[in-house]
Amino acid sequence: MLVVNRFRVPEAEAPVFRDDLERARTALAERPGHLASHVGRNVDDPTLWTLVSRWEHVGAYRRALSAYDVKLHAVPVLGRAIEEPSAYESVEPGTDLNVADSRSLG
Repeated sequence: MLVVNRFRVPEAEAPVFRDDLERARTALAERPGHLASHVGRNVDDPTLWTLVSRWEHVGAYRRALSAYDVKLHAVPVLGRAIEEPSAYESVEPGTDLNVADSRSLG
């Protein structure tokens, strides 16, 4: 699965935000199920930043969010993300896509 977090950051805050975002990425990267991640900044709008990460599955990502180091270093930064859905499934030829439907809880 793919997680895309986007952030709107005033240019004056960019140097500190960049360090904070890298610290968040590192904390997430140390968790089981993390496959890859990187920080990016928009080439046309330097106030728009992104943290993109790939995970084995949604459960690994959700468990990572509950780890102490992630709560300490990543959650405060992720709380600044633009409010929009951030979790995406990988779409490859021949794969079945997730169905947007209610699921039974038991």
